[in-house]
Amino acid sequence: MKSIDEISLNNAKKLFETNDINKIEVGTIKGLKDIHKYLFNNLYDFAGQIRTKNISKGNFRFANSLYLKEILEKIEQMSEDTFEDIIKKYVEMNVAHPFMEGNGRSTRIWLDMILKKNLKKVVDWQKVDRDLYLQAMERSPINDLELRFLLQAALTDKINDREIIFKGIEQSYYYEGYKVKK
Repeated sequence: MKSIDEISLNNAKKLFETNDINKIEVGTIKGLKDIHKYLFNNLYDFAGQIRTKNISKGNFRFANSLYLKEILEKIEQMSEDTFEDIIKKYVEMNVAHPFMEGNGRSTRIWLDMILKKNLKKVVDWQKVDRDLYLQAMERSPINDLELRFLLQAALTDKINDREIIFKGIEQSYYYEGYKVKK
C-alpha cells in the first residue's frame, strides 16, 4: 500500500505534468489552498482548507488560528517586486502555517510560482542542502538573510526544465523526511 507521502508526491508531479499548475493563481491564498488540495486531496479531509486549530513544532507556535484569516489576507497583500520581498512573503506564510499538515511542500511550490512569475527564476532545490535550509527556515522569522542567501545561490532561469521541477519536488519531500525511491 502506498504511503500518504508517496501518493502526494505523485500528485505533485501530476500537477506539473498535466499543466494544471498553470491554472493556479500565483501568490494568493486561493492559489496556495488549490496547491494544497491538489497534493493532498483524498489523503486528508482538510486538504485545501485553512486550519481552525493551533499548531506548533518544537518550541515554535505558528500563527494563532483565531487570527489566521486576517493574517493570511495581510500576507497576500505583501509585495512581490523583488527577491527580498518574495522571501519575506514566503517566511510570513511559513510563520502562518495555514494547514494542519503539508505546509512546507505546498509553500515551496507556491514560492517557485511567485519567483517564476515575477523574476523569471525558480529555486533549483537540488542545490539547497536540507539541514542548512531547515536551520535557515527556523531562524527566518527573526532574520531571513540566511534563507535569502541560501536560496538566491540556488536560483536558476531554467523555469520550464522538467528535471529541475521534478527533482525539486522530490527534494521538497526529502526535506520533510520522505525517502524518494529511485
